[in-house]
Amino acid sequence: MVSGSQQNVSGFIIQGFSDTPELQISLFVLFLGIYLIILLGNLIIFLVISCNPHLHTPMYIFLLNLSLIDISFTSNILPNLLHILLRQRKTISFLGCMTQMYVFLSLVGNEYFLLTAMAYDRYVAICDPLHYIARMSRKHCAGLITAAFTVGFCEPVGLVVLISKLSYCASHLINHFFCDVTPLLKLSCSSTFNMELLIYIEGTLFTFNSFLLTLASYIFIISAILKIQSSEGRQKAFSTCASHLSSVITFYGTLMCMYMRPTTSYSLKRDKYFSLLYIALGPVLNPLIYTLKNREFQSSLNKLRLKCIFF
Repeated sequence: MVSGSQQNVSGFIIQGFSDTPELQISLFVLFLGIYLIILLGNLIIFLVISCNPHLHTPMYIFLLNLSLIDISFTSNILPNLLHILLRQRKTISFLGCMTQMYVFLSLVGNEYFLLTAMAYDRYVAICDPLHYIARMSRKHCAGLITAAFTVGFCEPVGLVVLISKLSYCASHLINHFFCDVTPLLKLSCSSTFNMELLIYIEGTLFTFNSFLLTLASYIFIISAILKIQSSEGRQKAFSTCASHLSSVITFYGTLMCMYMRPTTSYSLKRDKYFSLLYIALGPVLNPLIYTLKNREFQSSLNKLRLKCIFF
């Protein structure tokens, strides 16, 4: 996969935010703070759910996997960005660049497939509560998670293989802070038609269909909630899916800001800042969204904290 392209380029230079040299230290402190918040928030979720058997239900198992994805997602990009800002070493090997891009695309796929599975879980809980235990058994839950990760890791393989075979005969400077698809296509002097066609096909088959399935789930959920007679019952039903709905809006909202913009307003420089919003906002907000008003989680967190103090 790599040998053909390495005849043209052995590595790339990540530009990062060198267009604002006076802000390098400030950006380092900002991104370090964001990264530590993401690690702390998602590790707390992982530890609390792992240590409490009462939370080993489908909703919390999905949340645990979402936390792992958010940790991996940001750890794939932010540590290297921090190294660039601090040491000003901007080179990345060809293999390292392809690997970073593959991991990035895989984890994005994992996240929207997992959010789709979580939407199905909420649909069954609200629209078919009598059969929830049967339809969301541990076996079915494990199957959904396995499918989400399998498809997520397999989906970008073809695209990464095609990109690795491109010729990079122009500048090797990537006008971004990590190896993303669009900046690499901009550097190539080969035809990128096959890549663009594959991106369109995969976007339609996977991303758009995942969004439609999530949207359909919430149409049925909202319809079922509106049929509940008491306002207290409606509020209680809505509270069971409010956290996931907020997470879906955050994820697809930033995704649309990133990729569904008019071509006339597109620029690589502006794209870097949209990417920051996409990479950091969801992982920062997800722990707050899912735990801030969750009494069951708060109770488990307090018990774990007391155990840590005791030991």
